Amino acid sequence: MAIHFQKELLKIKKSILTLGAMVEDRVRLAVEAVKTRDAELAKTVVDLDHEVDQMEVDIEEECLKILALYQPVAVDLRFLIAVIKINSELESIGDQAVNIAQRVAIIAKQKKYSFVFDYSDMAKKAQEMLKKSLDALVNLDLDLAFRVLVMDDDVDRIQKQAYDEIKAAMASGTSDSHGYLINLLLVSRHLERLADHATNVAEEVIYLIEGEIVRHSGI
Repeated sequence: MAIHFQKELLKIKKSILTLGAMVEDRVRLAVEAVKTRDAELAKTVVDLDHEVDQMEVDIEEECLKILALYQPVAVDLRFLIAVIKINSELESIGDQAVNIAQRVAIIAKQKKYSFVFDYSDMAKKAQEMLKKSLDALVNLDLDLAFRVLVMDDDVDRIQKQAYDEIKAAMASGTSDSHGYLINLLLVSRHLERLADHATNVAEEVIYLIEGEIVRHSGI
């Protein structure tokens, strides 16, 4: 039974890493759509969302089945709890990629306005946070997981900058540009939420390694 149990755990680990790679790809496509205002690319991100949703359900069901059949304890129990939570966070990141794509689809239909906000730095940092959190999971790298937590402040700072600049543009612009500007603002909000979920993944990796819950600890 122990051999079967370890095989099931390995299968779960491979599945959660596959989901992570899938979500990374969706985020990459969404960010590219922001850069290019490509409505077709944005539509692709939205259309593919069901794959992430289905895999998230499959992984949760497998984790629950293992919990029921083997009643694991100690490190193995901690692993499954962490995976269930990371699984949910990755699905939420996929949702944020969809939200970004939906904003792009709307923006692409509108006429071009003089005001733009360069999201490249914010998107790069959010993507890097996601990659590092997944690398921390693969390698059980505690230092890397803590680094992700620190990076979140940079994304928050850029999101505030976007808010301030877009708010000023709304105050000085014409009313017909407000819809465009609101969608730009929502892109920044979705990127910020994406980074938050990547942070949550890193926090679960810390829990997996240390057995310590660091949420709300101010780290």
